[in-house]
Amino acid sequence: MSQTITIDGFNLTAQQVVDVARAPHLPVTLADSSRAALKESRDYIESTWMHDEAPMMYSFNTGVGLLKDTRIKVEHIELFQTQLIKAHCAGLGEPFSEEVSRATMLLRANAFASNYSAPRVEVVDRLLAFLNAGIHPIMPQKGSVGASGDLAPLSYLAAAIAGFDEAEVMYQGQRMSAPEAITKSGVGPVKFDLKAKDASALINGCTASLAVAVLVTHDARNLLSDACLSLGLTLEAMRAEMAAFDHRIQQARPHAGQIKTAAIIRKLLSGSTRTTHEARSVQFPEETRRADIPYSSRIQDVYSLRCSPQVYGPVFDALDYIDNIVDKEINSATDNPLIFSKEEAEGGGFEIISGGNFHGQYLAQAMDLLAIAIADLGSICERRIARLIDPTLSWGLPRNLMSGVRGVNTGYPVVQCSMSSLVMENRTLCMPGSVDSIPAKGNSEDHVSNSTWCARKAATVVANTQYIIGVEMLLAAQALTMTEDLLPGFVLGQGTQAAYQEIRRQIPACLEGDRWFHNDIVVAQSFVVSGSVRNAVVKQIGEFA
Repeated sequence: MSQTITIDGFNLTAQQVVDVARAPHLPVTLADSSRAALKESRDYIESTWMHDEAPMMYSFNTGVGLLKDTRIKVEHIELFQTQLIKAHCAGLGEPFSEEVSRATMLLRANAFASNYSAPRVEVVDRLLAFLNAGIHPIMPQKGSVGASGDLAPLSYLAAAIAGFDEAEVMYQGQRMSAPEAITKSGVGPVKFDLKAKDASALINGCTASLAVAVLVTHDARNLLSDACLSLGLTLEAMRAEMAAFDHRIQQARPHAGQIKTAAIIRKLLSGSTRTTHEARSVQFPEETRRADIPYSSRIQDVYSLRCSPQVYGPVFDALDYIDNIVDKEINSATDNPLIFSKEEAEGGGFEIISGGNFHGQYLAQAMDLLAIAIADLGSICERRIARLIDPTLSWGLPRNLMSGVRGVNTGYPVVQCSMSSLVMENRTLCMPGSVDSIPAKGNSEDHVSNSTWCARKAATVVANTQYIIGVEMLLAAQALTMTEDLLPGFVLGQGTQAAYQEIRRQIPACLEGDRWFHNDIVVAQSFVVSGSVRNAVVKQIGEFA
């Protein structure tokens, strides 16, 4: 991670956004080239258009929405900035997290750095001052329809930047008024006057949607890597048949994600002897099969094991597509109107063009796809959890993975039930938001994207699935511990052994009857959020996903 991130509107990466959002002390600065370009365009605006005979330019010197044909006199332009923000502070619900607030400020500043939006350079400096000081505007999550941008949440950000008395922020872990935080931090004057185009530039564009999308896409990628680990551990616990992961099968249907999944599993289980015919030949006490005849080969496993490359593969491929959308959005100008320099042959200077880059449909559809892909990933993992606690479906693993006195103790069936509740919630959240549009503002906005809701529900799906993946790791490890004495001399793969050891380092096996399982679930979820198990595996075998 570099000491300072410099933004120019064209080269910011998703990883840098995540780093800044989650590392409050990572400083951000504006590139000198962007500073010079912003000053040049702004000087032109001030010298050429700041009079009442200038051409009508949307939100520069006109009202917004259906008031686009109403001229705003120069004497009223500063008042217009204030009133515009007040009118759009109509959000509802719980606020976005502080990391989303940080990501939103960074992304808005980066959009301005490209010099297509035409705010004053002082606005970018103010955004970065807040970001670097750890002042995080409180933005309600509800109220945006994703066109014309995230107007409602971004208006709360703009109000904080401008030092409105009504605006609130989080600063040093406390919720307070924006003026109080500005005073305590010493980032500059409490009141920050906004000039022509400043307010509309701050509130236009789907930047809150994008902030959520960047973070949740990053988390989904890590989640998928951990789902490969949880799958590998379950394959070990069930002494699975590994033929389904043969590279020749994948090449016969050569989707990149499917090929990648099978290769990951082969790497994780390299050296495993639990997933062999010899291990499967050992009959577990609760395994229902005839003992008076030789054991015959299992031939093939159930779909949740055997078809995992074909189910995980589309998730890998979906994330590749979503990454492409998010990467482009990070370095896009998404407000309206935009300013462009004119060729010298055209007389030089700048011109204003109205368009629709604020429309969030790219993000909306990408986030709907993310929700669908991750929900199905959670679904197949939950089915394996259900198998792990049922000896008739797991080839004899102890019922409920229960220890202690039978009947007095229950084991893990309610833990599995909780995971199934998350799967059902995820399925409901997969209803596409990107196809839902209600016209707004006198039908001037007659098709909207709903991108903010799409991103929010995708984030919920990923958060739910972090529990599911963590619990599959937990229960697979429990099964491995409870059966290790039945398979003396049989070993796990290099990757799965590293994962198992890290799980056991953090959560001892449950071998003396039921305990407060809530605590185990919390730690299991932290496997995914912190990446602790994933990192232990990487340390042992190198990058695997």
